[in-house]
Amino acid sequence: MEIDDIKQLVQLMVENDLSELDITDGQKKISLKRGPSGVPIVTVPAQQAPAGPAAAPQVAGEELLEIRSPMVGTFYSAPSPDSDPYVTIGSQVGDDTVVCIIEAMKVMNEIKAECSGAVVEVCVKNAQPVEYGQVLFRVRPS
Repeated sequence: MEIDDIKQLVQLMVENDLSELDITDGQKKISLKRGPSGVPIVTVPAQQAPAGPAAAPQVAGEELLEIRSPMVGTFYSAPSPDSDPYVTIGSQVGDDTVVCIIEAMKVMNEIKAECSGAVVEVCVKNAQPVEYGQVLFRVRPS
């Protein structure tokens, strides 16, 4: 989906006072939810890949999964400045566990782990800008 398409969907939600919208088009899937303040929250599947050879704290022979940023934006570890982070080192995550928010174009996008295991590294700091494909977390599979 293009950014203009997402903008139109967000506008449709606002105009019709929708709190949630899920759309699947072949391999493409987007889930839009409006938060308590009325700000849309977009759920985007995270990308994961095995860690590279010089990338993470690993035990010999252990492969870690990487949760990568699916977009350019600002990384937020918690839903609000006063809240605890979604996950920290040692947290257990599952496929549907929200691990962070990435703000892009004033839209808060919930990023899900889409893997199962224990978080062993948080690779970015709160409120840090992130790039597409940048590693956000490393997870020891369970």
